[in-house]
Amino acid sequence: MAAEDQGEGQGDDRARDPGLQPERTGLAWRRTALACTVVAVLAARQAVHHGGTTTGAVGIALTVLVWLGFVALTHRRLIALTAAEPRPLSRAPAVAAAACTLLLAGLAVAVMA
Repeated sequence: MAAEDQGEGQGDDRARDPGLQPERTGLAWRRTALACTVVAVLAARQAVHHGGTTTGAVGIALTVLVWLGFVALTHRRLIALTAAEPRPLSRAPAVAAAACTLLLAGLAVAVMA
């Protein structure tokens, strides 16, 4: 007569605080943007310290471009999370964010090589 009669885990009547999940998601987006910023800065620093070659300049330009794309995606998502009931992330921005992350990592490796 314990958990079965009280309906724990199924149709619980307690209200969920809608502010917690969007806040955690926003913090995760901010942490990821910060990590991407660190990768971009370190890649640019590495390219500058190894002599400013044309390849290094192109690598830095592409890294900055990808970084700006990710920061724009992050900004749009953080704005969307301020709504009373934020919508889930759709497929296109999710794929774009994953692509930016992978491209940024690949460009950082290429610049450091």
